[in-house]
Amino acid sequence: MVTIGNLSIHFGSRTLFSNIGFFIGPRDRIGLVGKNGAGKSTLLKTLAGIQNPSEGSIALARGTTVGYLPQEMKHHEEATVYEEASTAFREVQTLNQRMDALTAAISDHHDYTSDDYSKKLEQLEEVSHRLELLGSSNLEEKIEKVLKGLGFRSEDMTRKMQEFSGGWKMRVELGKILLQNPDLLLLDEPTNHLDIESIEWLEEFLQDYPGAIVLISHDRQFLDNVTKRTIEISKSKIYDYKFSYSKYMVQRQDEIERQEREAKNQQKYIEDTQKLIDKFRAKKDKAAFAQTLIRKLDKMERVEVDDFDGTKVRISFPPAPHAGKIILEGKSLGKAYGHLRLFSGVDMIIARGEKIALVGKNGVGKSTLIRMIMKQEPHEGEMVPGYSVNVGYYAQNQADELDGNKTVFETIDDEAVGDVRKSVRSLLGAFLFSGDDVDKKVKVLSGGEKARLALCKLLLQPYNFLVMDEPTNHLDLASKEVLKQALQRFDGTLLVVSHDRDFLHGLTSLVYEIKPDRLRSWPGDVLDFLKEKKAESIALFEKVKAEAPAKNVVKEQPKQNDQTPALSRDEQKEIEKNKKRLQTTIQKSEKEIETLESQIKEMDVVLASLDYSNQEQANQTLSKYEALKKKLEEVMQQWESASEEFSALS
Repeated sequence: MVTIGNLSIHFGSRTLFSNIGFFIGPRDRIGLVGKNGAGKSTLLKTLAGIQNPSEGSIALARGTTVGYLPQEMKHHEEATVYEEASTAFREVQTLNQRMDALTAAISDHHDYTSDDYSKKLEQLEEVSHRLELLGSSNLEEKIEKVLKGLGFRSEDMTRKMQEFSGGWKMRVELGKILLQNPDLLLLDEPTNHLDIESIEWLEEFLQDYPGAIVLISHDRQFLDNVTKRTIEISKSKIYDYKFSYSKYMVQRQDEIERQEREAKNQQKYIEDTQKLIDKFRAKKDKAAFAQTLIRKLDKMERVEVDDFDGTKVRISFPPAPHAGKIILEGKSLGKAYGHLRLFSGVDMIIARGEKIALVGKNGVGKSTLIRMIMKQEPHEGEMVPGYSVNVGYYAQNQADELDGNKTVFETIDDEAVGDVRKSVRSLLGAFLFSGDDVDKKVKVLSGGEKARLALCKLLLQPYNFLVMDEPTNHLDLASKEVLKQALQRFDGTLLVVSHDRDFLHGLTSLVYEIKPDRLRSWPGDVLDFLKEKKAESIALFEKVKAEAPAKNVVKEQPKQNDQTPALSRDEQKEIEKNKKRLQTTIQKSEKEIETLESQIKEMDVVLASLDYSNQEQANQTLSKYEALKKKLEEVMQQWESASEEFSALS
């Protein structure tokens, strides 16, 4: 479908790619990974036709359509959410206008034998065929389905774009691309600003997407669940494997270790051979033998070790000072902005040593609650800090708060105190700032570099309570893993807001879900939380299922009167036929639901003893579990629709 050949991109003396090439098939699911600054977004822009390559070519099969979601985008601020989303169907709108014009012209035509009449009929047929290919029916339903999947409510459809944050605007743009249904989807960090529930919806949508997908993401679980192929950009080269990210990394590391062993053995052979050459080359009777060895070495193909970039950030938080048993207590907390109320009556207690994930849908007030804890936001109720609590805070926009006119070194040196000042350069080196990098102005750093520098500041003094709002934003996969490991070793208390399930899994032992009327506590980590949320949905279905017969069994037949004509015999037969069909569907669905529920219960037992250290096996088991639950939801919806239709006919 798309062929990339000998592609090179240069920016001055810097080379991002050099003679790279690969092929994108019609149903490929490719994860594009690499360190920050490796060139992932540039490659995506090049595939989208926005960035021109320095050398090489990109060839698309005829008729191939491409949809591209950048990290930053422009929107029509005065348009409503629905109006902005409907621009995805500009071609459909244009074709509908063309069809109306042709239909009117044909209706006004009186000479049915003329060439003009025949031509207009042909044009009308072409327009109709194109509309059919684009799936122009039920556009309103399609738009609402996608927007609601991305977290929008019915009442949001008529709100203007300017009323929403950047994250919600990005969702509209993502929705537009999904509605266009292009042959190739290019997605640059599509999970940015999405809450966990929306990420799960997007995963399911992309898993069933009929076209090819190339995506950039720093969310390991999202990559593993969506992609089946990984292309890593590292030091101007690409490494292409037919695996999802986690399996790819294992295979890649194994291959590097094998190459290193072979290179080491070869080097020993070369050194031993060179000793023989040095020993015999000066002897007349052995000179010919020495020359043979020399020629042998010259012809030998050297084993090369791939330039695999395994550099990682090394983070270690200082030991936490002693604090009281209660770190923080909130009583009857509430927050409103004018008429918009986020939450009220929220109570919370954070105990020493707890590691808590704060989750909830976007806009519910997670970051607001964090700012309330940090005394940066006025609020209702009382926030009582514990004894000897020293808070370290990483805000969602922490990297943007850095002084752009300072150098990297000055940013840390100006705040370092005591013995830390003696090791500022070593500390920066641990965060991959070395050599001339430390003299760079902060304003020229990439988003990932700024994030690392902001995290570095947290290590300048010991804290016993870390409050972190989206700390993984802009961090690459390797850096996120190291941050997670450092937080796991941290012996203080942690409250973290994140939508990254892989980052939260195994890090926190308690989940706080913030809702408009309370803060709900879930023991366990984020996977336990998501599992319980799904169980609640199933329980709700069971309740509806139990109540449905009572509503449907006793139903009075409508009385015939002068204004309601009796049904004909054929109409009655058709109704009875439909009722039998629906009854069969209902019975079949109920049996399938029982089977799926039984399988899910069996899987619950398996998940309870699942060994998460075996990442590949764990991912396969979890994928199977999610597939069963997804199937259950589909059958439940089918049962509900059939039951409602049967009720209407009864």
